[in-house]
Amino acid sequence: MDKEKEGILLESGTNEIEIMKFTIQGEFYGINVAKVKEIMMADKVKIMPHAHPAVEGIFKPRDVLITVIDLGYYLTGDRLEHKPRDLFIVTNFNKMTVAFRVQSIEGISRISWRDIQKPDKTLTHGDEGVATGIAQCAEELVTILDFEKIVAEIAPETTIQLSEVDEMGDRPICDKPLVIAEDSILLQKMIDDALQRAGFTDVKNFNNGKEAWDYLASIRGDSDLYDKVNLVITDIEMPEMDGHRLTKLIKEDSRLKVLPVVIFSSLINEQMRIKGEELGADEQLTKPEIGNLVHVIDRLLERFDEAVNK
Repeated sequence: MDKEKEGILLESGTNEIEIMKFTIQGEFYGINVAKVKEIMMADKVKIMPHAHPAVEGIFKPRDVLITVIDLGYYLTGDRLEHKPRDLFIVTNFNKMTVAFRVQSIEGISRISWRDIQKPDKTLTHGDEGVATGIAQCAEELVTILDFEKIVAEIAPETTIQLSEVDEMGDRPICDKPLVIAEDSILLQKMIDDALQRAGFTDVKNFNNGKEAWDYLASIRGDSDLYDKVNLVITDIEMPEMDGHRLTKLIKEDSRLKVLPVVIFSSLINEQMRIKGEELGADEQLTKPEIGNLVHVIDRLLERFDEAVNK
């Protein structure tokens, strides 16, 4: 099933997501359809020496080498029997193509991000687990997996590299207030560390778009609004409210619309870029381009200063 042929599209800024449901050992899991390139029958895989235990190997459909991750092993720690009807979910995010072995595909559900809840910390041993959220899809509770975190854990070199900021050398201190909406604790910390290293001293972090919007809405009437926020950085995939909805709300507000909004997401592709532009995003960057993010912030803050100080 080729996603592009299926024509699965959502209107921009509706705060909805389409979840592809799949099973492993009878448990229901989900992935954002926007990450899915295609579904294939499981194929013969070439084992790669010294790879991470969850990396099954590589295969080469249509002359393209793709890494295969045994999702069942990653989630359970057990080597599950590979069956003839197993499937590969071929994904594309962070400018990477990776296949995940699953046991069955159970369809697609369209739901609101408001109906996706973050797991309780007691379920993740007090730290961040591998679930973006838990969704009620018809009769089933579906665990939406954080595929970026899975890949970052298996291959750390594919995620944000603080060395990109260190290579910029000494930078001036910047106390312009930034607001960040990012639900991944791991990525939130990495982005925050990178911006601190880049000289940004006033960074407010929020765990999803709703928290960020509630903060912005609470200060939008203040006379010193632009002393409290100069720029917003947002992920797209977040429980409660996604980044597209947050961008739409900001750009439709008479006082907030002047704020630069940067969408910083693993999902930036041609289709998503069009959506972001329609909503008024000032820039859209693909994770993990943290060095590029710093340069974009510099430029947009300068432009913001010119706009509000005319």
